[in-house]
Amino acid sequence: MHVSDAIYIAGHRGLVGGAVWRRFAADGFTNLVGHPSSQVDLRDRDATFDAILTAKPNVVVMAAARVGGIMANSTRPVDFLNDNLRIQTNMFEAAHEANVEHFIFLGSSCIYPKMAEQPIREDSLLTGPLEPTNDAYAIAKIAGILAVKSYRNQYGRRWISAMPTNLYGPGDNFDLTSSHVLPAMIRKFHEAKKSGEAVTLWGTGTPRREFLHTDDVASAIVHLLNNYDDELTINIGCGEDVTIKELAATVAEVVGYEGDIIWDSSKPDGTPRKLLDVSRLKALGWAPQISLREGIASTYEWFLANGEGA
Repeated sequence: MHVSDAIYIAGHRGLVGGAVWRRFAADGFTNLVGHPSSQVDLRDRDATFDAILTAKPNVVVMAAARVGGIMANSTRPVDFLNDNLRIQTNMFEAAHEANVEHFIFLGSSCIYPKMAEQPIREDSLLTGPLEPTNDAYAIAKIAGILAVKSYRNQYGRRWISAMPTNLYGPGDNFDLTSSHVLPAMIRKFHEAKKSGEAVTLWGTGTPRREFLHTDDVASAIVHLLNNYDDELTINIGCGEDVTIKELAATVAEVVGYEGDIIWDSSKPDGTPRKLLDVSRLKALGWAPQISLREGIASTYEWFLANGEGA
């Protein structure tokens, strides 16, 4: 890529898209393009085509999606399936019409089977049943991966797909009804610190999860756009995981919460373990730079600076 290239970042105000925008800007790219959903609804085919054909980007980073935690995914599967399929189809077709040279589609580690061998290799895709609490979202993302492969095979597009692990960072969603586990913990512990009440968390705390800061994933995305060209999707992660109980202890320490933690085992745990095999990415010369505790601390600082309504 060249610093003069037009870079279209779909979802540029979201958690990942915002980090990608910051990274490109820091690297000297001056022609960055993005539209908030209030201006361009990517579920709308005409609006999507108009945005992409007007921008004429050299590169598209597909970071736009309907996302949410275990509660949102399990209670609104139709929304997660339909909205993501529409967004992806519109973006792929518009980028193809605009002859976009480089396109990176971002999926999610939930695409892999619930009981996949750990750490999860890229070739584990479609080898077993999905986690039921987010299978609709996962199916939409799997469709996106197959679309990238199909555009490569049918039209010779040099497009790629990448599967990030659980992400967090500044700009995260801290709404308790739709957020992922880490930002939800930050908000819960923060509010409990003020109220003096105990914190109740879902499940048993035994599942293991891998977490990657969004500044690291942005770095990986730029690295892949410069160094990767293959139809096989590639994992993005740090290669290390923690139990949910260990995560809770770290968040509580960062926030300064010293009260009780109650584990509600009547609520689902989700997949027992989800650790990505990132050996292919590391072989390309990339490695994360932000430790989990450091990343949680900076995310909490952002939460405090942006108000409790963040």
